[in-house]
Amino acid sequence: MNPAFLPRALTAGLLALTAVLPVRAETLDKVSFGTNWVAEAEHGGFFQAVADGTYQKYGLEVTIVPGGPNTNNRMLLTAGKLDFFMSANTLQSFDAVTNKVPLVTVAAMFQKDPLVLLTHPEVKIGKLEDLKPLTLLVSKEGLASYFQWLKSEYGFSESRVKPYTFNPQPFIVNKQSAMQGYVTSEPYAVQKAAGFKPNVLLMADYGWSAYSTLIETRTDVVDKKPDLVQRFVDASVIGWYNYLYGDNKPANAMIKKMNPEMTDELLAYSLGKMKEYGIVDSGDTIRDGIGAMSDARMAGFFDKMVRAGVVKRDVDYRKAYTLRFANKGVGLNLRPKN
Repeated sequence: MNPAFLPRALTAGLLALTAVLPVRAETLDKVSFGTNWVAEAEHGGFFQAVADGTYQKYGLEVTIVPGGPNTNNRMLLTAGKLDFFMSANTLQSFDAVTNKVPLVTVAAMFQKDPLVLLTHPEVKIGKLEDLKPLTLLVSKEGLASYFQWLKSEYGFSESRVKPYTFNPQPFIVNKQSAMQGYVTSEPYAVQKAAGFKPNVLLMADYGWSAYSTLIETRTDVVDKKPDLVQRFVDASVIGWYNYLYGDNKPANAMIKKMNPEMTDELLAYSLGKMKEYGIVDSGDTIRDGIGAMSDARMAGFFDKMVRAGVVKRDVDYRKAYTLRFANKGVGLNLRPKN
């Protein structure tokens, strides 16, 4: 209908609305978020919040900057080139304090670290200690972190360790070996390459209580822009609920566009394992929502790392995180009732 034929008041209202909308679009806060690897299902909630407009609803225009083997997005965060970063696990948060890097964790999107050890199906494993006689394929980073915990808590020996170079072939050909990986990817890769389904031991089920896939930012961002931080955390949480339980096609399409090597089959596998093992939504998230963290769990993990010799007792680990933005119960209504 031609506005000229509308009542004058309605015409004025339409013109006012037209004038407001572009201004609102222009006032979106631009935010850059760096991941620690190439686009994959393990980042799905963040991509979902971009693709389905959740970030925009929270007044944010978010650009996801993918990581990779030759990209150090955490360094870019520290240098002020990024606003937020997806940190791998709690140890990185402790490391920031140790090295006086002004970063702080504001939410933990994975309640369980997806870290696993895989064995051949012929190897009968009743408990974690049954892995001790095997050749253990462990990465350099793993040897300096979780394996030190295996030594202190379970009595494992470094004499059984051989380097893991992120190539599953040495594991596939040696039935008396165990290989590190993530529950969301390496078991799939082994099954596709070798045709057998490996046994999976999730380290989180044996006491490895690190949070994973943390949202990290600089302390100056927390101090100067707390509303921005809260909106980014809340929208990311909503994105994760929608990715896990809603229509995640928009996120997966974005992931595949950014990472052409990603397949629908692997995306579905990774999502299924995240749900099966409660990687994202379990424990404290049932009450406090995705992204939950607690002082008790941070203190407990710090004590384990001190006993393992990974961090020093005099590190003030409480500076590594803040509960100011988590545990709000955001998105709980999006979890399926059954």
